[in-house]
Amino acid sequence: MSLAVLKSRALAGMEAPEVSVEVHLANGLPSFTIVGLPDTEVKESRDRVRAALQNCGFEMPARRITVNLAPADLPKESGRFDLPIALGILAASGQLSGEQLHRYEFAGELSLSGQLRPIRGALAMTFAMQRSKTGTPRAFILPHANADEAALVSDASIFPAHTLLEVCAHFAAHDSQTALQRHQASFPSPIFPYPDFAEVQGQQQARRALEVAAAGGHNVLMVGPPGAGKTMLASRFPGVLPPMSEDEALESAAVHSLCGHFKVEHWKRRPYRAPHQTASGVALVGGGNMPRPGEISLAHCGVLFLDEIAEFDRRVLDVLRQPMESGLITISRAARQAEFPARFQLIAAMNPCPCGYLGHISGRCRCTPDAVRRYHGRLSGPLLDRIDLQIEVAAMPPAALGPQAVAGEATQHIAARVAAAFAVQLVRQGKANQRLNNAELEQHCRLEQHGERLLHGAMLRLHWSARTYHRVLRVARSIADLAGSAAITPPHLAEAIQYRRVLQEI
Repeated sequence: MSLAVLKSRALAGMEAPEVSVEVHLANGLPSFTIVGLPDTEVKESRDRVRAALQNCGFEMPARRITVNLAPADLPKESGRFDLPIALGILAASGQLSGEQLHRYEFAGELSLSGQLRPIRGALAMTFAMQRSKTGTPRAFILPHANADEAALVSDASIFPAHTLLEVCAHFAAHDSQTALQRHQASFPSPIFPYPDFAEVQGQQQARRALEVAAAGGHNVLMVGPPGAGKTMLASRFPGVLPPMSEDEALESAAVHSLCGHFKVEHWKRRPYRAPHQTASGVALVGGGNMPRPGEISLAHCGVLFLDEIAEFDRRVLDVLRQPMESGLITISRAARQAEFPARFQLIAAMNPCPCGYLGHISGRCRCTPDAVRRYHGRLSGPLLDRIDLQIEVAAMPPAALGPQAVAGEATQHIAARVAAAFAVQLVRQGKANQRLNNAELEQHCRLEQHGERLLHGAMLRLHWSARTYHRVLRVARSIADLAGSAAITPPHLAEAIQYRRVLQEI
C-alpha cells in the first residue's frame, strides 16, 4: 500500500483553511473514490485527472484509489484540487519523487490535456498561507494565469506553471533550466482613465456635494428629473476619491479574486459597481449554498451606484442597512457561515416623482400628492437615515449648455483638494470622517455654543433621529477639513444641514 499527502486550500468566505489531500493506493478492483465533503466539481476531478495523466504520458494505476480531503467536515468546491490529486497519485504510485512535496502547497484545475487552468481565490489562498505561519513557510505552485494575483502578497514564494508536466519536471529537475522559476510580480502605475468632471456643465451644488462626500467617505442621494446629469456625475465620482492604500487594495483584490474577476491592470483602482434595478437581495449582498460575495462586497473600498433606486424592491434595499453601518456582511446558511467586507460608498439617484418631472420648469408633472408620497415611501426611513447627503440635481436650462457654457472644474483639481482633506483626517483620527464613532465625534467634532444651538434647532424643526444628528456632524467635519479649518463653524454646519432637506421639501 502507498500513501502520499499534499497541502492545498479551500475557500470559506474570505478565509482559506488548509486542506490535506491524502492519496491512498490499495490492492483490489480498480476504482477512484474522493471523500471529505466534495461537491460535484470536485467529484468530477476523477475524470479530468485520469485523462490528464494519460495524455501527459503517465500511467494511471489500476488499483483502488482513495482520495481524502481533510478536514472531513469542511465543504470542498471547484476544480482547484485537480493538481494536488494528480501529483498525489503520481507520488503514491512511485512515478514522482515525493521528498519535496511537503515544502509546497498546490492548486490548479487540469484540462484533459494536462494544461493548468486559472482558479478562483488565488489571492485569498496565498494570503492565508502566509498568515498561518505554522512550521516552515511553504511555497505555492499554481496556474500561470494566477501568478500576478497571488504575488500581491508580500514575501510569498509563487511558482507558476502552465502544465502538469512542468510541475513534475520541477520535482525531477537537476538544473535550474527545468525547475519552475519564482514569480516576480510587476504592476502598472495606478493611473486610470476616469471620466473627467470638466465635461459636466453646471450643477455646481451637486459637484460640491460629491466633493464633500469623497473627502469624508459619505453616502449620497441625488434627486432630479431625467437627463439632469445624475448618472454622469456618479460615473465621475471614483476619479476624485483618495488613492487606495496597500491594505485597501489588497482587500478589494481578494474579494474580486473570490469571484474570478480580478485583473492586474485594475490594481489600486477604486471599484465602481452599478447593479440593475432587477437585482435580487442575494445578488446585492451575496449568498448561495457556497456563499459568494455580492455587489456590496465587490464595491468594497469603492462605489456602489444604485441608479433609479426607487425602482429597486424595498426588501432588497433594506438589506443594505446593516452593512452600511458595520462595513461587513455575514451570510448564514444551515451548513456554514461566511463573512465578507462591505465598506462601500453608496451613490444613489432617483426621480422626484413617478413620472420624473415634479418641479420641472415645463410643468408637465401630473402626479398626485399621494402618488408622490408612495413613490418616496419605497425608500424606508432607516435607509434614508444612513444616507448623509441628499441633494437636488435640477434640470439644466438651455443657456447652461452648448459651446458657450462655462466648462466645469477638472477631476484632477477636485481630487487634489479631496486628497489633502483626507490626509488631515488620517493624521487626526486615522480614518475617514464617516467612520467616526460617537466617542470620536465628541473628541474631533466639538461645537461652540452658537453651532450647538444651530444644530439642535435644525434637529427639532426637521424631526431628525439621533443617527441623522451624528451624520450631519460628520459631514460638517468634512466640510471644515476641505476648508482647512480645525474647528467646525456655523457656516460649515449650515451647509451640512442643507444637504439633508431635499426629500422633506418635495
